[in-house]
Amino acid sequence: MDKIIRCITSDGAIMAACVDASDIVFTAKKIHHLSRSATAALGRLLCATSIMGDMLKQKDASVNLRVMGDGELGPVIAVGDSSGNVKGYVGNADCPTEYYENGKINVAKAVGRTGMLNVMRDYGSGDPYIGRVELVSGEIAEDIANYYATSEQIPTVCALGVLIDKEDGEVLLAGGLLIQLLPGADDTVIDKLEKNIAELEPVTTMLAKGMSILDICKTALKGFEVEVLDENPVKYVCGCSKEKLENYFCTLSDDDIRSMVNEQGVAVATCHFCNKKYVFTKDDLEKLIAEKNSKE
Repeated sequence: MDKIIRCITSDGAIMAACVDASDIVFTAKKIHHLSRSATAALGRLLCATSIMGDMLKQKDASVNLRVMGDGELGPVIAVGDSSGNVKGYVGNADCPTEYYENGKINVAKAVGRTGMLNVMRDYGSGDPYIGRVELVSGEIAEDIANYYATSEQIPTVCALGVLIDKEDGEVLLAGGLLIQLLPGADDTVIDKLEKNIAELEPVTTMLAKGMSILDICKTALKGFEVEVLDENPVKYVCGCSKEKLENYFCTLSDDDIRSMVNEQGVAVATCHFCNKKYVFTKDDLEKLIAEKNSKE
């Protein structure tokens, strides 16, 4: 089972969060039939979104991340709740895959190095916070760190990884690590942390060695006393339903609702996040229109 953890140093200078999202990314690949490059890109964004969602710690809050680069992958979108559960999709699931000389997937090529990262936090008040920064690499992790540094002025280190089997293309491991300096950090703290980061192995390498997410946080924060704030399971969750679709249809005009009926006499709606299909007959839609109009 995937898990997420948040830690803080006892001096209140550094916060670290780590997620093992291997099952989440495996599920996303299976649902969307993703190519290797699409799996790596969406997987990284899902890991980051899980951590950022878990940091909200407010019931019904959510975070929505959208990476839109000029590569063949198209938009990469992930949504997370305040428990760290996530869902997501990409514009082009069949995006071709290229590799660096070291054998790693060239995610920047698929995403594109020119574009934007949009972050929207919704606390359920109807007035979401929206941040927008230009991509700096298209590799996702650097773009997340740049977002925090630019948009929120929080010095941040972000490491994201998806390990894919070279033979069958299946997801073996996926995880993410986010480290942030808090207002209490002084130069001594920064120097010690920078040394640790320089020696840190990739997240998937540490997971492959059998390290727990707490082990990973303690390794990143070596030399500091670490306190666990919380730890909980996370998973790929889509909350779509026929009822939610009907509520959305009720915001449309009668003509727009009727125009959704295809040549077979039905309207088919497919969820972007889980690919579940909902079928409405012509009679279903007429009944919905009648109910909608009776309430107006």
